Amino acid sequence: MFLTELSCGLCGKSHSKSLLQTVCQNCQRPLLASYDLKAVSAILSRKDLAGREPSLWRYREVLPVPADEEPVSFREGWTPLLPAPRFGPEIGLPNVWIKDESQNPTGSFKARGMSVAVSMAKHYGATALAVPSAGNAAGALAAYAARTGLPAYLFMPEDTPRANVVECAATGARITLVKGLITDCAREVARRAAVEGWFDLSTLREPYRLEGKKTLGYEIAEQMGWQLPDVILYPTGGGTGLIGMWKAFHEMEQLGWISSKRPRMVAVQAAGCCPIVAAFNAGERFATEHLNASTMASGLRVPKAIGDFLILDAVNQSGGTSLAIIDREMLEAVKRVGATEGLFVAPESAACCAAAGKLAKSGWIRSDETVIIFNTGTGLKYPECFADFTGSERLPPAHD
Repeated sequence: MFLTELSCGLCGKSHSKSLLQTVCQNCQRPLLASYDLKAVSAILSRKDLAGREPSLWRYREVLPVPADEEPVSFREGWTPLLPAPRFGPEIGLPNVWIKDESQNPTGSFKARGMSVAVSMAKHYGATALAVPSAGNAAGALAAYAARTGLPAYLFMPEDTPRANVVECAATGARITLVKGLITDCAREVARRAAVEGWFDLSTLREPYRLEGKKTLGYEIAEQMGWQLPDVILYPTGGGTGLIGMWKAFHEMEQLGWISSKRPRMVAVQAAGCCPIVAAFNAGERFATEHLNASTMASGLRVPKAIGDFLILDAVNQSGGTSLAIIDREMLEAVKRVGATEGLFVAPESAACCAAAGKLAKSGWIRSDETVIIFNTGTGLKYPECFADFTGSERLPPAHD
């Protein structure tokens, strides 16, 4: 294992890698894992990856789980990077690719983070796990906790898509539906965790979900022949994937695998919950909580992200941008991508598809640029959002 330390992403305070850590003891901000990348580069090159297992664990040397331990895994990661030869040209962007995270175990990108986080929680002796979730993180934790034999306590808004709740119940989790938003769920977990003996796996309130998510960056680099795209559009609630990719790009440059060129990062949010967009437009490093948040894209309904400054740092340092999409535009994009590419994308991801069209129309993305859009989950998890999508024709019964 090449993990060297954990340090605060804001104040820089160092924390021991030998304990089950949460947030910075000094400022309560997220901890980031550091590795001995010089030692990694001495034993691992890009060509060594060829032939390794098609999962995120192909990057084992830059992940925190000890080499002699078997991770808690369903072989998550190494999802396809699909060309969009019909949708892209329709919006004026011939070189669009869709990173399809719906093909992960449990149907979303949350599997990446939970695989690594649950593996590390098990390594450090956690006996019960808890998380507040808009749906997909709960489904992932329920599955990975069941696989390792640990109880999972899940707190979700009462209007969480029914498919997520059923999924969690089917994998044996203890479910509490909360009247309110994910922030209300998080307060309940924080209030009860110490008393109940739970380890809180909330977004960026422990350091290892981020490490699983950063493999998104490693994968797109490898899948694109170690040439990063010009633009990445990412649906941003808690923002762990965007932050993780930005971290991965830095690590890969230190390893000598990529150049210093970076994609322009686009943080896409819902118009009904857009604290990052507001902070970006105001030139602020920290975001103000979005009051009365409301959007059908449950994964984007995050009024306040603990890693807000890390999201905004990545967007600004990359020369990127942030914009908000209304729910109606998301629904239109779901249909458009489905009809052109055969992909049933989640509404969060549809927001990115709509955003790509807007940025192409404005000229912010040029027609000759390579663009990656993240589909973070399957639309099958959101039946309530698509109740009017039947488009079916009823035929009269056949007669002999």
